[in-house]
Amino acid sequence: MERRRYAEGSIDQGSHVMLSKYRSLALCAFFVVPALLLSACGGDVPGNSVAKIGDQSIKKTTFDHWMQIAAVSQAGQANPNSTSTPKAQIPDPPSFSKCIANKKASAAKPAKGTPEPTEGQLKGQCQQEYNTLRDQVLEFLIRGNWIEQETAKQDVKVSSGEVQKQIDAAVKQAFQNPADFQKFLQRSGLTQADVFYQQRNQLLQQKLTEKVTKAKGKVTDAQIADYYNKNKSKFATPERRDLRIVLTKSQAKAAQAKRALDSGQSWKSVTKQYSVDQASKAQGGLLTGVAKGQQEKALDNAIFNADKGKLVGPVKTQFGWYVLEVSKVTPAKQQSLAQSKASIQQILTSDNQRKALDKFGKDYRKRWKAETPCRKGFTTADCKNGPKSQPTAATAPAQQQAPAQQQAPQTTTGTTTQP
Repeated sequence: MERRRYAEGSIDQGSHVMLSKYRSLALCAFFVVPALLLSACGGDVPGNSVAKIGDQSIKKTTFDHWMQIAAVSQAGQANPNSTSTPKAQIPDPPSFSKCIANKKASAAKPAKGTPEPTEGQLKGQCQQEYNTLRDQVLEFLIRGNWIEQETAKQDVKVSSGEVQKQIDAAVKQAFQNPADFQKFLQRSGLTQADVFYQQRNQLLQQKLTEKVTKAKGKVTDAQIADYYNKNKSKFATPERRDLRIVLTKSQAKAAQAKRALDSGQSWKSVTKQYSVDQASKAQGGLLTGVAKGQQEKALDNAIFNADKGKLVGPVKTQFGWYVLEVSKVTPAKQQSLAQSKASIQQILTSDNQRKALDKFGKDYRKRWKAETPCRKGFTTADCKNGPKSQPTAATAPAQQQAPAQQQAPQTTTGTTTQP
């Protein structure tokens, strides 16, 4: 599953990482970008780099590292149950000669009357595959660095002990023994440093979220009261009625059913003989907890105009003729302000935090995109010289997950604030 964008309004609203079984992890590709960033001066992208972010740059070797892992992940999808390391080949721009040759060698013979794909068509496929991997990796590397630099500026820190503790717990849960984890790393092309960096980055995101939203979590009693007064219906329980019904296809049959009930026959026997409503018929015609507006209009009016214990009907509706009797009335209830306070506080707190994240996110992306020139041939929507994207709501700071088809083992680290 391609991980392209996080939900808007959250620093990382999709990054509550979860463990899964080893077999499903066997071909996972990514943890996070390793800290292979090189200091750089000046406004241009250094010659050995693909992008420059502030005074740091993403080296071409880092990009190549993650392109290889992306290719391993992609190759693994073709045979997810294999226990051997997937054979991966990164499309080779600009000619894509190796990619084209590989496609020719592995392609099934076309059906009779179907022409073989041309060199141009195969090259187009290779170009598309390369562009997809390139954009995923670049987005991942750039956003990972954005989080690193933003948290450094805001003095948000995590200790090595916190990071390692969560990694150890994740590995223990996902793998039966340490050797299995080492095999996983070897097969996926990952390193211990990759694992450590990602978990550290996840924790930084969570702490940054907490910092952004902490002050916005305060809600006053006046705000709660105002919300309650404007939304009283949300804290009300409508009147509900229990009743028994008989539904027939004709008025004559309904009248017969009503006479049978008046004579003392049980609802069970009468519904069995006369009713065509199979759902209620099996319950002796019983319907429970009916609120106004849930039934067809004519029936609804009859139910809520009926006196308790009085046989009513026949009532004509679009479905047929009803005979009914209300057996229980549960009056409507209105929660008091005191009873509603806790839930209102939660609603307002969540709304305030969402707004705070949205506001921060707009500024965050604008600032960091302006600081991110990319080399020609390596531009994405996150680059200040990248292609123009369609206008959307601002995405709050998020460290893009590595572009894997499956999720690598990571720890569950507390709950990132969710608006």
